Amino acid sequence: MTTFYLAVFVIGFTLTLITFVTGLGGHAFGHHGGLGIGGDAAHGGHGDSGFGPKTPVLNFGTITAFMTWFGGIGYLVSTYSHLVVLTTVLMAAIGGAVGAGIIFVVMAKVLAPDQIPLNPADYYLPGTLGRVTVTIPSHGTGEIVYSQAGTRKSVAARAADGASIVKGTEVVVLRYEGGIAYARPWDYVAEDRQGSTRT
Repeated sequence: MTTFYLAVFVIGFTLTLITFVTGLGGHAFGHHGGLGIGGDAAHGGHGDSGFGPKTPVLNFGTITAFMTWFGGIGYLVSTYSHLVVLTTVLMAAIGGAVGAGIIFVVMAKVLAPDQIPLNPADYYLPGTLGRVTVTIPSHGTGEIVYSQAGTRKSVAARAADGASIVKGTEVVVLRYEGGIAYARPWDYVAEDRQGSTRT
């Protein structure tokens, strides 16, 4: 059994070391890095347990932590004590569960809340309101600034109809192609909507 515990410890410790060195640990801590076990609770109520909304209980991080602690404690107890095999296994399992629990709490409380899933709708430019910061010349390129996903951004812009748009004008993006936002003054868009409503 001593050899078994030592092998489990070495494998668990090696995998843990590899994940931290290569950065795979961050992905394992992410929203989809788990093995799917415990996923029902993760996809269920948000905040019921006080942990991250999608942190599965069993994932690569907690499994390798369990293996490391289980193997280490099992090896020490079986080498330096005369306890029966069942007691040694029980102590090693409890130690492994404690180690895995510590890793889970760190993942759910510290790492998972910082990993915000990207929603493509939050970065969809058409329909976004902005303001011209660099005058858009006729058939030329200027710049607009807009707020999206809680941050202030800027993008190269042209007038959708080829006309010039002076700095400070509030515009709405009609389409986004090749890194260029094609915009039109908001006043014109509002007038067009009012005209179509009346007809």
